[in-house]
Parts: sequence; C-alpha cells; structure tokens
Amino acid sequence: MENNTITLKPDNEGIGCVKIADDVVAMIAALASSEVEGVSAMTGSITNELMSKVAMKKLTKGVRVNLLDNLVTINLSVVLEYGYSIPETCKKVQEKVKNSVETMTGLSVEDVNIRIASIHMAKG
Repeated sequence: MENNTITLKPDNEGIGCVKIADDVVAMIAALASSEVEGVSAMTGSITNELMSKVAMKKLTKGVRVNLLDNLVTINLSVVLEYGYSIPETCKKVQEKVKNSVETMTGLSVEDVNIRIASIHMAKG
C-alpha cells in the first residue's frame, strides 16, 4: 500500500498491476449504501439526483476506509429515514456494501461499521 492506494497482485506476472485508491473504495461504499431502502443520505452527503454533478470528496463524506493487506474496514456515518428498522436497515447496508466492494475490487471486506448520525423526517 502506498499513498492511500492498494496494489492488487496480478495472477499472470508481466501483465502489470492494478492500483486502487481508498477514495474509490469509499465511493463504491457510499453508492452501495445509498441504494438501500431506508437510507436517506451519507452524513454530509447529498441526494442521489445530484451525485453525478459533484466532486467525489462530497459524495464520500461520511465514509472512512482502512486498507491493510488486502483487507478492508469501512466506517459509514449515515442518515436513516424515519420509520425503518435500524437493525434491519443497517444489516442490509452492511451486506450491500460488503458485496459491492468485494465484487468490484476483489478485496476482502473485514468489517462494515455503521454510525447512525441522524434520522430524516419526511415533510408532510
């Protein structure tokens, strides 16, 4: 690992290497968690409608990634919608984030820790 980047070892030597920045893992985690019903937003983040128009730093706010020897620990700070079961929603977020990161990067996710920062109340 160098400069918040992890290098994946290729199966076939001589082809080259793949380096993944921890910001990329954070982006995958943020997008995956925002797809779970009951998650309003990442702390300090914005709605899905505006995601394509902002910088990655804003999108990944509320996500911390620790990479160590191809093992990933992800810490999320999320805002949940009022009326959803916190344990059930968090379990879905953990599963979605773990599966997305492992599928897209080939890294092993050791932990997905969630901090509920707030509850969003629907207007009306």
